[in-house]
Amino acid sequence: VRFFNVYGTDDLVHHVIPELMQQARNSDVIKVGNLYSKRDFVHVEDVVDAIIKSFTKGILTTTSLMITAPAVKHAIKSAKKLPKLNVGLHLVLSNGKAKLPHSEIPKLVNKTGEFQTSELNSGIKYFFDIKAREQLKKEIHAQFKAFKETGLKLDHVNAHNHMHLHPTIFNLIIEIGNNYNLTAVRIPNEPPLDSITNNKKEFIIRYLRWLFFMLFTSPMKRKCIKNNISFNDFIFGFNDSGHMNIEKLVRIIPHITNGITEIYTHPSTENNYDDNSELKKYDYKAEFNALINARTKRVIDKFNIKLSGFNV
Repeated sequence: VRFFNVYGTDDLVHHVIPELMQQARNSDVIKVGNLYSKRDFVHVEDVVDAIIKSFTKGILTTTSLMITAPAVKHAIKSAKKLPKLNVGLHLVLSNGKAKLPHSEIPKLVNKTGEFQTSELNSGIKYFFDIKAREQLKKEIHAQFKAFKETGLKLDHVNAHNHMHLHPTIFNLIIEIGNNYNLTAVRIPNEPPLDSITNNKKEFIIRYLRWLFFMLFTSPMKRKCIKNNISFNDFIFGFNDSGHMNIEKLVRIIPHITNGITEIYTHPSTENNYDDNSELKKYDYKAEFNALINARTKRVIDKFNIKLSGFNV
C-alpha cells in the first residue's frame, strides 16, 4: 500500500503543512503559492491505522517502512502488534529525508537533511559523482541498520520513487543487504494485461513501457538469482494508480500464475477532496474497499491464490 500527501511529526520542511507552520512560528506574514490548487491531506498516524485495518479485515499481507518518515515510532509500534504482517524497508534516496546528517553526506542532501526532489538529477549524480556514490553507500547502510534496530523482521526492500531501478543503487542494496539478512527485493515492472486496458492503443503503450523497463529489471533479476534473493515475478498497480478498485482486482486475479505477484494499491478510508480537487481523478476509498471487500476474497479463493509476503 502507498499513500500521498501525508503529514505529521518530523515532516520535511519543503512540504506544504510544515512550511506553513514554520512560517507561522517565525513571522507575522505567511507566504503561500498557488491558492487554487486543492489537495487531500492525511495524518501519518491515520495512514498507519488504515494499513492495520487493511491487514486485519482485508487481503493486505505486506507493507514497507520508511525509516526516516514522520511518526515512524508509531508505525513500528503498530507493526509489532501484528507479527504476521510482512514489513519491508522502503529506502529513501530522493524526494525525502535522509537518516544521516548533512555533515556526513553533503553531496546528497541539503542542510536540513533532505534529498533532491528530482529523481533524474539524483540519478545522474549517483552515476557520475564518485564522492556522492561513497556517501550513498553510507546512507543506504544507515537505513538498513536503523530498520534492523526496530526489531522487525525484514521481508523485502524497495525504494522511494523506485530509485532502486538505478544500477548503482541496486548494486549497493545487494552488497549492503547481504549483511542485514536481505532475502527479497521488489522488481517494479508491470506487464500489460488485456483485461484491464480500455483499447488497443493503451495496451500498446503499456507493452512498450514494459519492454523499456526490462532494460533495467532483467539485470536486476539476474543479480538477485546470483545472490539467492527472491523477487516478485509480476506486479500490478503502477499503470492504474488511484483506480485499483474491485473491478480491476477481480480482472487481475484470474491471471495470477505460479510465482510471486504483487498487487500495488493506494488506499484511503475516505476521499475528502471536493469536485474541484486535482485529486478527484483518484479514488483511494475504492482502492481501500477493494482490499476488504468480500467479493475480492471470494475470487481469491476461487482461483486458489495464496496470500503471502515476498518470502512465501
